[in-house]
Amino acid sequence: MNPETRDPVVISGAGSSGATLALLLASRGIASLVLDRRRDPLTHPAAHVINARSLEILREIHPDLAGQIAALSPPISEINLIRWISSTTAPPLGEIDLLSDPEQLDHVRSLSDFLISHVGQHLLMPVLWQWLDDEPLVEFRRGVTVYEVSEVGDHMVVRTDDGEFTTPFVIGADGANSPIREGLGISLRGPVLARMASAFFRSPDLHPGERPLLTWIYRPEFAGVLIAHADRHYVLMGTYLHPGQPIAADPIRYWRETLPAVLGEGVTYDIESTGAWTMTSQTASTFRRGRVILVGDAAHRFPHTGGYGLNSGVQDAHNLAWKLDAVLNHGAEESLLDTFELERRPVVERFAEHSVANHFHLDAVTRHFGATNRALYRVTRLMGRAPLTWLPAGVAAWLSEHLVRGGLARTAVLLRESPRALRARERAAAAIPLQLPHFVSTGLEFGYCYDSPLVAGGGRERESSAPDEVVDYVPSVVPGGRLPHVSLVDIADGRRSILELVNRSPQTVTLITADPRAWLYHLDGEGTGPVAIDVVDVRQRSVEPARAESLLGLEAGGAVAVRCDGHIIWNTETSAASSAGSLVSFLKARWAPVFSASTASSPRQKESLL
Repeated sequence: MNPETRDPVVISGAGSSGATLALLLASRGIASLVLDRRRDPLTHPAAHVINARSLEILREIHPDLAGQIAALSPPISEINLIRWISSTTAPPLGEIDLLSDPEQLDHVRSLSDFLISHVGQHLLMPVLWQWLDDEPLVEFRRGVTVYEVSEVGDHMVVRTDDGEFTTPFVIGADGANSPIREGLGISLRGPVLARMASAFFRSPDLHPGERPLLTWIYRPEFAGVLIAHADRHYVLMGTYLHPGQPIAADPIRYWRETLPAVLGEGVTYDIESTGAWTMTSQTASTFRRGRVILVGDAAHRFPHTGGYGLNSGVQDAHNLAWKLDAVLNHGAEESLLDTFELERRPVVERFAEHSVANHFHLDAVTRHFGATNRALYRVTRLMGRAPLTWLPAGVAAWLSEHLVRGGLARTAVLLRESPRALRARERAAAAIPLQLPHFVSTGLEFGYCYDSPLVAGGGRERESSAPDEVVDYVPSVVPGGRLPHVSLVDIADGRRSILELVNRSPQTVTLITADPRAWLYHLDGEGTGPVAIDVVDVRQRSVEPARAESLLGLEAGGAVAVRCDGHIIWNTETSAASSAGSLVSFLKARWAPVFSASTASSPRQKESLL
């Protein structure tokens, strides 16, 4: 397709997934039209965790964007405490200090040149929207509702209240209640876990000392989690069963009555906004219908217990952007887009598995005083089924309120001084350290793998979600996995990670080795069709060349082949003399057929990167 005459890709939804995709496409020279029903960015916080892998992806748009977002996060020393309480004036039931192990923190710092960041979505979205406005290849239209999407000949037609648009592809990034997904008749599979409501407020005198990032609160009149945000702002989240309950039907009044009891006497606050949503673990039956592709919450919805929602949407955008680039600009077959779901579905399903496990594993703490997520799930299902759905709204709301209060009544034991109360607090405290995989999931953050025909042998994604595999990431070369981070010598080009040396052309494979001359020699004259190979000498730029060779398995002359999104597609620990033919055969069999017949460059060493 001629970029000069081609219609822009239409992206419905300018949340984190849609905005990231538009900016990634622009970085590849692809124009997009972004449509969003809102006129202003989200002001009520939703997601608040941006992991290091997401920041690496955002850096591909521009290093300044990743830096700007990372700078919004408080220092890690201010977001290290996770606490369980029954009262703000009583000693906590227990806590997890994420900085309690300095060696572990040093290890995490070695995994990327970014750290996980705590940035509320209400702070993130104005930044992304400003970048959309400033990007010449993005036309961003606010306050636009998409009515219909249809295929007409070799293009799509998008009908909106702002006109009709033609496009080669439509991206449904329009959120959990995606009209595009529903219009296509694509179903969601998975359970409704709970109904949630929240208040966003500022309190200058709450937590005058240590300020936990998360505080789990259990009281007879309320149970939920308090999330600390920038500038003394907080989000307090609780649960409900029916939209007629006060927390959902009259939220301002409810929170004005509830906050003083939860926060403690004399604590001042100013409510800025309220919200309500349904917490689910659901995945679309398909991510693609012809030339319509779903990303982010439109394709998959997670519980908030894990921080995967926003980050998985950024990963979706990353995986899809280069494939659209390949189809639109590099002559790739449209069937390449089938690998989007093939690669992403197993990853998001594993994230969902971990999020749901986190949600119910909290019961290991709370079962000792009777407020469990398992019980909440059962009663949520009960209220969503006949015959209770036949009740008049007022009766259903009254019943729901009494069920919630009844379920929390046993937490009163935490406010007493008795042998039973002491046992409950001690048992809850003993279970708190076992909650660590809920809050530290470096193994999944960096260790997710892709399995598709584009990967030699298929990705080797582990089947289990054992705590050690969730919490701990051991950098390794695994086909389908992310290229492990290696720090680079600081020179004028500003690149700090080996990931920044990967060629971003979909038609070029980056071959990382410590023996570039041997690989260039044995690849010379070996045709790989339309696929080019760039050879990078890891020793020339690594801060610690010997460590880099060992980490990447290059000590015996081996090599690691990496595609343009930083994921490994092939590797060998043996020399070019014995393995170059294997790489060529793999590229001819798996990659060359993806692209139309065109002349690729001969294998070359990237002198500009050395």
